[in-house]
Amino acid sequence: MRSPLQARIVQWLVAPGDSVRRGDVLVVLEAMKMEHELRAESDARVLELLFEAEESVQTNDVLLRSEPLTSSPAVVTEASARPNAPGQVRPDLQAMLDRDALTQDAARLDAVARRHALGLRTARENLADLCDEGSFIEYGALAVAAQRARRSQEDLVANTPADGMVTGIGSVNGAACGPERSRTVVMAYDATVLAGTQGMRNHQKTDRLLGIALSQKLPVVLFAEGGGGRPGDTDMPIVAGLHVGTFAAFARLSGQVPVIGIAAGRCFAGNAALLGCSDVIIATRASNIGMGGPAMVEGGGLGSFRPEEIGPGDIQHANGVIDVLVDDEAQAVAAARHCLSFFQGNAPGWTAPDALSLRDAVPENRLRAYDTRTVMQGLVDEGSLLPLRTGFGAGIHTALARIEGRAVGLMANNPLHLGGAIDVDAADKAARFMQLCNAHGLPIVSLVDTPGFMVGPAMEARAQVRHVSRLFVVAAQLRVPFFSVVLRKGYGLGAMGMTAGGFHAPVFTVAWPTGEFGAMGLEGAVRLGYRKELQAAAEGAERDALYERLVAEQYAKGSAEQMATTLEIDAVIDPAQTRQWLVRGLAGAKLGEPTARRFIDAW
Repeated sequence: MRSPLQARIVQWLVAPGDSVRRGDVLVVLEAMKMEHELRAESDARVLELLFEAEESVQTNDVLLRSEPLTSSPAVVTEASARPNAPGQVRPDLQAMLDRDALTQDAARLDAVARRHALGLRTARENLADLCDEGSFIEYGALAVAAQRARRSQEDLVANTPADGMVTGIGSVNGAACGPERSRTVVMAYDATVLAGTQGMRNHQKTDRLLGIALSQKLPVVLFAEGGGGRPGDTDMPIVAGLHVGTFAAFARLSGQVPVIGIAAGRCFAGNAALLGCSDVIIATRASNIGMGGPAMVEGGGLGSFRPEEIGPGDIQHANGVIDVLVDDEAQAVAAARHCLSFFQGNAPGWTAPDALSLRDAVPENRLRAYDTRTVMQGLVDEGSLLPLRTGFGAGIHTALARIEGRAVGLMANNPLHLGGAIDVDAADKAARFMQLCNAHGLPIVSLVDTPGFMVGPAMEARAQVRHVSRLFVVAAQLRVPFFSVVLRKGYGLGAMGMTAGGFHAPVFTVAWPTGEFGAMGLEGAVRLGYRKELQAAAEGAERDALYERLVAEQYAKGSAEQMATTLEIDAVIDPAQTRQWLVRGLAGAKLGEPTARRFIDAW
């Protein structure tokens, strides 16, 4: 055996007469403060060592002489004794595994039991449910709270695992959309660790993953439960703790990647601020969401309240904070998987609904109210509809869905609320929904049945002018294909707001045979336009008959057929053919180039 380099002999592991196996370490050399093992190239018997330990050798010096063996050596020497049998864990690896185990739920059975007693799951249980099995890789698992100045290392390791936040990248819906589209940044505050508060280290972990999400364009799912900023971290001298980049980093994701926030339990202060930046918020009925918890409220001199009194789920659903209200965390995770799927490409399989049922969706009596959600269900792939913000803005329904596997956004006027008139809340809901679809490239389908924008002193007191005008401003920036189907009423500016600003703005605007059009509602138009004639007629049966005749005339003039003859709309179609119109429109429509940086309104 010759020396491959200039070195110093550190240790001989054999002596003359020893038998060695191929691969056994024979001698250890040291060069440039690094040790190098020289191994036997074949089974052999050592005859002579030519240098002593600590001697220096030159490149190509002969270190030992040996002779080949015709059979494997029977004697186990120091050279052939191996410290670890195959499959045996080395001490350094075992130490790492033991340390990692302390971050898992199995090491914190009491904390897990308390969590389960509340009817809630742990952060790691939620992550395991969300991510495809075995796909999650965790970042920053060994972090502990930045409190070394006041707590021992053993205490921090045992009681502040991962600094109260689990972060990493996993696969969500991988079986349906493949490994590339399924990659998702997942972050979960751990309410069993310091009440899920935001500490110095978990802010650093969050910022790390948010940077990866932005650079690699990965969607983000945030489990936001927790109590906000943590005052107890002392490892860095701070005054107010406002030098934090997490909130700006989270906000920068808006419109760049899909962001889904989930709240269960109590979500206050900084945790709620991150939740509020999400594209879609999913929360349980038992959740509480607020920009300040009980301590902050009382500290501000605003009274003493129990946590359950601040931002309960039913209130936050009704006021529009919560997009999807669910019963528990299992449903929340299922909703998150469903919601995320719309941003992960086309679905490979789908089932069409019964198209003929749409022929009876709109009542023959033009004054009879009906539920446009049945039309939404009748147009999209079965099981795909995900309604959003159902507790808020009742005048317009919004939902994500699929048509022949392609993700789309649907919005529809609601004749069951104010006859389908668009009020402040409905306008805000629709405008933000269009932003959501536009940012993430989802075509929009608008189902129109509105007498127009809601009017009157009470409505104007709520800044109706500004709110409804958002429909026009947002529509003017759309880069996604827009399709309009007038189910019944298509009146005035409200109808234009539902058709991307005008009837020729969409890829197509079609109407069902029940469609009726005008600058304003027929009844109002007759009362205003024919006031003198009506006043001249005798009050009672004669005036009523004149009124009904004039309304009928206006209805005939503003029928869908008449609109199509003047090319104000593109076609009058059989309701049963609506889905096929949309399928063909979607097949040929293209995304436009974004004209400016996209973002989703927090409201």
